[in-house]
Amino acid sequence: MELSGPALRLTVVLGESDQWHHRPVYTEIVHRAHAAGLAGASVFRGIEGYGRANHIHTTRILSLSDDLPVTVVVVDAAEKVRAFLPQLEDLLTGGLALVEPVEVVRYV
Repeated sequence: MELSGPALRLTVVLGESDQWHHRPVYTEIVHRAHAAGLAGASVFRGIEGYGRANHIHTTRILSLSDDLPVTVVVVDAAEKVRAFLPQLEDLLTGGLALVEPVEVVRYV
């Protein structure tokens, strides 16, 4: 697969403890992206953050959280990312999904 030039980046920010059918939502997003043939997906675990509920989650030892922020990032051609978006509808009961234009400089 070759990917270069204009593309879209899908970024989904959610809680680490968010579940879908007893499975982490971030895992389900990665597996659905893989099945859809998207170029790649990565999950990043945050060390601190807060969202709509305005509650700060952190890894600091005095206030350990079991619901740290997690970000799933997917980059591919615009048409593939847009075609994938409906698969998120049943997964995201909370969180934030962003789609941004990017330029792929190198994908090896």
